[in-house]
Amino acid sequence: MSAGQVAVVTGGANGLGEAIVRRLHADGYRIAIADLDGSAADALAKELGHRGRGYAADVGDRAALERLLAAVLADFGAVHILVNNAARTQARPVFDITPDELEAVMKTNFGGTFTACQVFGAHLAERGYGRIVNMASLAGQNGGTATGGHYASSKGAILTATKVFARELASRGVTVNAVSPGPQDSPVVRSLIGEDNLEGYVKNVPVGRLGDPAFIARMVALLVSPEAASVTGACWDANGGLYLR
Repeated sequence: MSAGQVAVVTGGANGLGEAIVRRLHADGYRIAIADLDGSAADALAKELGHRGRGYAADVGDRAALERLLAAVLADFGAVHILVNNAARTQARPVFDITPDELEAVMKTNFGGTFTACQVFGAHLAERGYGRIVNMASLAGQNGGTATGGHYASSKGAILTATKVFARELASRGVTVNAVSPGPQDSPVVRSLIGEDNLEGYVKNVPVGRLGDPAFIARMVALLVSPEAASVTGACWDANGGLYLR
């Protein structure tokens, strides 16, 4: 069922975004890889082959998102899926966060997700079908531990926005869901925690291990599939037991 469908993944050139891109590509989707680092997006697209294409895009800029939609439609002829993965991560003690840092993190994480849901959501609704997945975070549910308070707040806002757009778009064939990972075994998480602190940190995870980005990508793939029509407004957790509800 995925054959021929077009998926846009923001922040898709590396990290968790790259894992999502690779999973969807393996499942047969045509992939638009959008990233602030356009050269990295192009390099990944070249590696994937004819079903991938890279785009330079700053999700914090509405005009850039509108240009992205227009470019993907021109190149692929359609858009069916949006994965809002682009994010700015910064570890900072809460009383040390400057107004500029707060604005920058919120603009990319929450603002980028909200605006992309507007821009792409309206397009998908007009056509009566679509799948949107917003990447949230454990930090947005428990207030964060290794990440800054501005990052945690932005991810909490994404969870609420997911419900807002799910309600708005449900009757028009578009589902909107969130995936909320806990700490993953990734370079970003290892950098935030610090290699020297990693063993002690993992001991505090109930399952005793960091998450696998490839599994998060499989969760996203399931939510964007045509068969996921009855799931909307949901948040799927994968946090190793750090947050139970």
